[in-house]
Amino acid sequence: MKKSDVPHIPNYFDTYINKVEDIEHHVALQQSLAELDALDMDALHRLGDQVYAPGKWTVRDIIQHITDTERVFSYRALRFARNDKTELPGFDEGLFAANTRANAIPLEQLTAELRLVRLGTLALYNAFDEAALRRRGIMSRMEISVLALGFTIVGHQRHHFGVINERYLPLLQ
Repeated sequence: MKKSDVPHIPNYFDTYINKVEDIEHHVALQQSLAELDALDMDALHRLGDQVYAPGKWTVRDIIQHITDTERVFSYRALRFARNDKTELPGFDEGLFAANTRANAIPLEQLTAELRLVRLGTLALYNAFDEAALRRRGIMSRMEISVLALGFTIVGHQRHHFGVINERYLPLLQ
């Protein structure tokens, strides 16, 4: 199914979903793997633990955040696809970030972990039929479909890779 098949795009998540073209969900997930593999690891190493402003995350924090968020969103997608009607709570991304060891983990390990999680997400979504993709659930007090969650995962990565390109990589100049 394509992005245009998403039955309802909740506010806030539109920011991420709209970063993805109107393509099939499995193609979008495959493209996101290619985008991950295309990261300029040399430049990211040169950045080290620099941040573009006080209180902002390092690149390694961002990669860990993308991975953590994808795990949460994939879990939600699984619950909704299996027709679980339990309302799911939000999660505190700041609390998650404060309790990782991202800056003590090599960048290659963090990106490899994200790649493995993405491959798991791709496998999960490839197993969903159209009925499962159309199912909806409530998370963070908002209704969202399984299909919308898949496009959110891709757009969330694109958002953060955009931040890296626009705010972090210029620090190297």
